[in-house]
Amino acid sequence: MEKKQHIAIYTTASLPWMTGTAVNPLFRAAYLAKHARRKVTLVIPWLSPDDQELVYPDKIRFSSASEQEAYVRRWVEERTGFTCDFDICFYPGKFALDKRSILPVGDITEIIPDEESDVAVLEEPEHLTWFHHGKRWKTKFRLVVGVVHTNYLEYIRREKNAMQANLAKHVNNWVVSIYCHKVIRLSGATQEFPRSVICNVHGVNPKFLEIGKKKKEQLENGDEAFTKGAYYIGKMVWNKGYRELLKLLKDHEKELSGLEVDLYGKGEDSEEVKEAAQKLKLAVRVHSGRDHGDPVFYDYKVFLNPSTSDVVCTTTAEALAMGKTVVCANHPSNEFFKQFPNCLMYDDGVGFVAATRKALADDPAPLTDEQRHELSWEAATQRFLRVAGLEEGVDGSRPIMTRKNFASASLNMGTKLEDVSAFVHYAGSGIELFRRLLGAIPGSMHANEQQRKEVGLPSSSKS
Repeated sequence: MEKKQHIAIYTTASLPWMTGTAVNPLFRAAYLAKHARRKVTLVIPWLSPDDQELVYPDKIRFSSASEQEAYVRRWVEERTGFTCDFDICFYPGKFALDKRSILPVGDITEIIPDEESDVAVLEEPEHLTWFHHGKRWKTKFRLVVGVVHTNYLEYIRREKNAMQANLAKHVNNWVVSIYCHKVIRLSGATQEFPRSVICNVHGVNPKFLEIGKKKKEQLENGDEAFTKGAYYIGKMVWNKGYRELLKLLKDHEKELSGLEVDLYGKGEDSEEVKEAAQKLKLAVRVHSGRDHGDPVFYDYKVFLNPSTSDVVCTTTAEALAMGKTVVCANHPSNEFFKQFPNCLMYDDGVGFVAATRKALADDPAPLTDEQRHELSWEAATQRFLRVAGLEEGVDGSRPIMTRKNFASASLNMGTKLEDVSAFVHYAGSGIELFRRLLGAIPGSMHANEQQRKEVGLPSSSKS
């Protein structure tokens, strides 16, 4: 029997943290493994009890990795409706308060045995490799594909300054070029990288498509499918679209007279958002955060989303899947959604008013089967396999990927320079003072014995 190709998907977050880098790689693993043509392993961070307290919501805590694995499997299988036949492994992680992110501890390439090191998918490759000190990813794996989720430069510009953003741009380019053979950018809203392509390789949770299917049936039967007006949902921080939305509503109160908008979210700016909403003449109600799949959202007709900080906005895709009309900015992050008739884009305040009025006046067009498929994880998986160069031939054979193919120009100057660059990164990341100056968590160069034990790694002489 031919050995299955092995794909290891490394990501920077895990459920129950409901962030994109926890949810989307989980669905990717499920759908890649669905047809049993390949072996898939999802590699996610394991946090200490103290860090779990900082990250995981609703007092959800795990005393062991196996306990968290069971939680993750149950969650995804409830939403896909099929048994998810992929492995889950953990790497030691620590939560960085200043970055509000989980960073790897030690050499996480060793999680996957050498004999299974075919393909590595690095979800947020820059994030996973900033402080990597261990085996070079391109040496360990035959193919390394980075999937860029986050517009880090935009966040740094907003929260810090342009100089730091420019430094981050060069560091990101450096580490990604060293460690990835190919890079997939979800949209043009991300930083440009060498050897990159733009393709949205994400789909929506199947339950949103089911909601949309029921709404389509209601519309086709002549029933009133949508009884509520406009809403927005997102983490309640100013840079997640709330600043833009409230400004648009304030600037055009007269033209939008009678408009009612419900805002759903929670976050560090919740009180400020609530105060700003109360000052408007329009009826803008602020509610606590909910899951977008909550029945409270089923009957809204219009999703207003002026945010431009996302790379591809998951809630926009979910709203379209539920059969709603979306009003969003004409921005690279929304390019994928232009193909859907229910997506109305605007360039300025006048356009926002026109699009909002039209969306509220007209019923959304029922999604066709082709449009539903384009939003699905089945289609997203097909796009991923195509742009990653992993599509199977008509005979079912796997693409041949050898180190010789990727190193055929190993003697040219470019490859030599990359090898030198990789060595410089390895040497620098092995100096604790240098790591700290760049923002690494103290003591994260190597996993200690307890951390290794918790994720099932063999004991090491380094602690």
